[in-house]
Amino acid sequence: MRFAIKTRPEHTTWEQLRDVWVAADEISLFESAWNWDHFYPLTGDHTGPNLEAWTMLGALAQATRRIRLGCQVTGMIYRHPAVLANMAATVDVISGGRLELGLGAGWNQEECDAYGIALPPLRERFDRFDEGVEAIVGLLSQPVTTLTGRYVQLTEARCEPKPVQQPHPPVTIGGRGRTRTLRTAARWAQQWNTLNVDVETWLSLRGTLAEHCSALGRDIGEITCSVNVRMDEGIAQAAETASAFGEAGADLVIVNLPLRADPGVLAPLAEALAPLT
Repeated sequence: MRFAIKTRPEHTTWEQLRDVWVAADEISLFESAWNWDHFYPLTGDHTGPNLEAWTMLGALAQATRRIRLGCQVTGMIYRHPAVLANMAATVDVISGGRLELGLGAGWNQEECDAYGIALPPLRERFDRFDEGVEAIVGLLSQPVTTLTGRYVQLTEARCEPKPVQQPHPPVTIGGRGRTRTLRTAARWAQQWNTLNVDVETWLSLRGTLAEHCSALGRDIGEITCSVNVRMDEGIAQAAETASAFGEAGADLVIVNLPLRADPGVLAPLAEALAPLT
């Protein structure tokens, strides 16, 4: 089993987040670090600060040297897929090929209402998501991409420079929708992630993903199956929960650090998790 961390860019400062990622970069147990793609805090006072995901990744790519970087996950509704593809390629270049490309359909009604961003009904949202993922993968991996979709139209579109990682940075698709999300993950993802689930639910969702992979002629072993574990109740509880998911077959556990976590928590966390590798 492998390990990563996730920081919450809400109610905090750039300096605090940067220091945690720089500290994680020095601990080889943590293979990647993640943020989220929101504009409002998700907890507490929603009028408080929340740092933007992708500009943060670009800066952290320069502040770190080893650890892989990702957004868990980028809401497709917030940026045109072609714009997002160019952003991803640039961050992958800046980081020297360390980007994990997290993608999701989006869901936050409060943000969409505030900014005048359309949040389509669920079916349309996932239709747009499917087309968006296809467009992004094409732009990152092909010299030119033409796509005649209902929502995304590309005509001999280019994305240059290409990312360092070929054919494209690994795609992480986050979510637990059994019909649409897991089917899209089976088609495109190199990692599937979910959060806020117990072990039994995670196993059931992984089974559904395996069924979609089988229908597409794909081996689920090609997909890293990851899960988020919260550390709000302390390091020992996080390690115990991680162990349970490891026994269930999780490939990667992403430890969600508490708000404004001190960098000093990472070494004892790594020590507690090391026996599970």
